[in-house]
Amino acid sequence: MNDKEATELQLALEHEKSQAGEIIEAQHRDNDKDVAAQFLARLDPAIAAEPVTETEARRLLWKIDLIMIPLIMVTVVLAAIDKVIISNAAIYGMKTDTHLTGDQYSWVGSIFYFGYLAFEYPAALLIQRLPVAKLYAGMVIGWAILLLCTAATQNFAGLATVRFLMGMTEAAVFPISSILTVMWWKTSEQPIRVAFWFNQLSSVFSGVVSYGIGQTDTALAPWRLLFIVLGIFSLVWAVVLYIFLPDSPVQCWYFSDREKFVCLERVKDNNTGMEDKTIKWYQVRECLLDPKTWLLALFSLAQNIPNGGLVTFSAIIVSGLGYSRLITTLLGIPTGVLATVWQILLGFIAARVPNSRCSIIAIANLVPLVCSVIMWKLPRENQQGLLAAYYVFYTYWAPYVLSTSLPMANTSGHSKKLTMNAIFFLAYCVGNIIGPQVFRSQDAPSYSHGYEGLLGCLAVAIASILAYGLLCRWENSRRDKEGQSDVVPSEETAFSDLTDKEKRAFRYTY
Repeated sequence: MNDKEATELQLALEHEKSQAGEIIEAQHRDNDKDVAAQFLARLDPAIAAEPVTETEARRLLWKIDLIMIPLIMVTVVLAAIDKVIISNAAIYGMKTDTHLTGDQYSWVGSIFYFGYLAFEYPAALLIQRLPVAKLYAGMVIGWAILLLCTAATQNFAGLATVRFLMGMTEAAVFPISSILTVMWWKTSEQPIRVAFWFNQLSSVFSGVVSYGIGQTDTALAPWRLLFIVLGIFSLVWAVVLYIFLPDSPVQCWYFSDREKFVCLERVKDNNTGMEDKTIKWYQVRECLLDPKTWLLALFSLAQNIPNGGLVTFSAIIVSGLGYSRLITTLLGIPTGVLATVWQILLGFIAARVPNSRCSIIAIANLVPLVCSVIMWKLPRENQQGLLAAYYVFYTYWAPYVLSTSLPMANTSGHSKKLTMNAIFFLAYCVGNIIGPQVFRSQDAPSYSHGYEGLLGCLAVAIASILAYGLLCRWENSRRDKEGQSDVVPSEETAFSDLTDKEKRAFRYTY
């Protein structure tokens, strides 16, 4: 080989190395992209070139609704039943069979949320790193096994242990449900969809199952049979989720590339990105320094103290009014129907009236606030009046449901979204931990101090959500004055992993 050939060979080798380096560098850049941006980069240009018609988008929306809402809704209902059912189990003999004394039952209710609290941020990191749908199904399997274990508990220690672990398995459920909502639906479509899947039908399901099991005559205690039936149902549902729930619209195996593209076009204006697996700590810091974060957290905490109390003590409160065990399980059914109808109604209003969510939440909270006063002051002899106030008080759930889409709709940047979600649901946990402690055993059966506590919490919730709405409105006005005339994000910006603070075209929903 002469010198010329050797030189040419050396140049060729250097060229190949250079090309390989460019490919690796491009792959690294591609891996840092949002999954939607990666899909669009690989998409056949002919698919993207065809305009999306209104008819096509509407038809796909129906398909999304008919598939995604039931998948999320049943999962959330099952997760809620795990918490609600303990109240029916208590009147079916669980307190006696497990030898609970004093305030131990209150702690059985609270300790679930200690597990939830302990695993909330680790769950956020798992959501960041793992496929969300597979994680969702895995969590359902986890709590299904723990439901079966609950049926075998014999004492307070056993109950407390399985309840703590169950809280850990459910820590990812609501954050993933919220992330899925932002992935699949426009900001304007989210309130009504959240109202459908984040419902109170767990009371209906648990009431029917509890009543049926209460009619059985087996060697196994009814409360143990209750946990076994729910555990088996949850196991079956986990398999359904694993098969049919995609990790994102672009990874949906039963959607065509055209349908995936239309999905992305539909949610582009959300301007919140889709999914990115790289943790960006500056986004975490930005979330922690945002006052809107802590106003939403305060609202979540205050709104969920009533929830924690009622989930644990609902059946005991009703049976304390003088109703039998079986009648008490049936009387819990209307609470779920009333709460669900009310939240769907408010969801429709919020979807039709732009930037009305915070005002609707505050006004709607006046209803349970009045009910808490009635339950506190009405004579115990007025059984029907107390039961009516108890039923209407369950409208407290609708304002919380409306608020759950705000952390995702108003946060861009995947790491920031996950941090916001973790803080919001951390506050949810703390509220639910405090709730059962508000209803002390020495106050039974009137629980007057409990109703005083509910009254104060609802007042704090109203003040915090109004302050949050005002901050969002002020920030939007400030951005409008910056001269940002084009508030419609480009495709590149919409699916970039930038925060809402960095995207000056971003506008907050309130």
